[in-house]
Amino acid sequence: MTTEEIRSKKLTDLVIVRDPKVASQYKNGVKVPITTFIEDYMNGRVDITCDVQQLLQNRTLFFNYRYVGHHLKFLFSQFIPQVVIHSKKQDERVIRDHYDRGNDFFGAFLGDRMIYTSAFFKTGKEDLETAQDNKLNLVCQKLQLKKGERLLDIGCGWGTLAAHSAKYYGTDSTGITIAQAGADYANAQIERWGVKDHARVNRMDYRSIPPDKYDKISCLEMAEHVGIKNFQKFMRQIAGLLKDDGLFYLQIAGLRAGYHQESLIWGGFMGQYIFPGADASMPLSFVVKRLEGAGFEIHSVENIGIHYSQTIQLWYYNWQSHKEAVLKAYGEWWFRCWEIFLGWSVDIAKQGNSTCFQIVCNKNKDEFDRRRWFGGVNLGERDLHTNGQKYGGAPILEKAHL
Repeated sequence: MTTEEIRSKKLTDLVIVRDPKVASQYKNGVKVPITTFIEDYMNGRVDITCDVQQLLQNRTLFFNYRYVGHHLKFLFSQFIPQVVIHSKKQDERVIRDHYDRGNDFFGAFLGDRMIYTSAFFKTGKEDLETAQDNKLNLVCQKLQLKKGERLLDIGCGWGTLAAHSAKYYGTDSTGITIAQAGADYANAQIERWGVKDHARVNRMDYRSIPPDKYDKISCLEMAEHVGIKNFQKFMRQIAGLLKDDGLFYLQIAGLRAGYHQESLIWGGFMGQYIFPGADASMPLSFVVKRLEGAGFEIHSVENIGIHYSQTIQLWYYNWQSHKEAVLKAYGEWWFRCWEIFLGWSVDIAKQGNSTCFQIVCNKNKDEFDRRRWFGGVNLGERDLHTNGQKYGGAPILEKAHL
């Protein structure tokens, strides 16, 4: 069904009611709260006659962003307790329930690289693997990684950055994740790539990282999970783990500053079903203030929200292509939940309601050698292939994992 065809139809042409109890919600000419539709769709009370992303791309024609009773229940039963508590026990339960669901579940949309963070596109036409390789190289080059340096990657997911930096930049890389399935996958990948002598992934809570000193530290889209309550303390912890001449790379999802109704409704859905406990997804000002409060000097902040939109679009295509396998292994509810998450989030990022920032910083000390920024790599300023060897000891391949 084309976009023009969808726009010419009524909601009752696009939504098929399966449960008579909700039939009164879907009347001709009446806009339905989008949360009501999502809950009905995920739970099989309604079906649709078009692709769900197409429907969501035209959501303002059929849905509104009114608060409903569901939001009140989520606020008091889940959101507030998570924001207030954020203990080790609670965070492990919440996060492992998500990330230990199954590597096949996440592989169904993340693809071969198993990277759950925004890719980087030079043209916007790359396939997902190429764009993720672009991102891996961009991160390594922004950190100016050199052979033999110690890299700590906090919240490393399936360990691809730890493996990549060890193999192609010669670093001694340590990844930290709270998910057992991710740690097992990561260490198997590290062994497959032949770098287990200078890369490893440990399963632990970030608060349990032993005192040590690292040349470079990275944290890609994990800091949101530490919560508003613990964010400042986490930044200070990172400062304590970083050498005085080291660099810290933080990639963090954030929200548009100011009140935006759709963002709040979308954020409630994300907080309940996709990233529970990730309440530190905040405007940039929140992050910068706490970085500076921990003694960091900001070198660069770059917005990659449009890159995230394109990344999620490719995840959506992957998810749809693996529909039968997901349905067989996990059932209709899980497939529809992620279908909504991916289909809606493409537009949320494209609109700037939610975005993502790449932040590079160093300790704010008089003796820090700031001349290192001459010729440094920033977003789009260097060709990631031809300049790939500037900071790394090993050649960088266009298809890094071949």
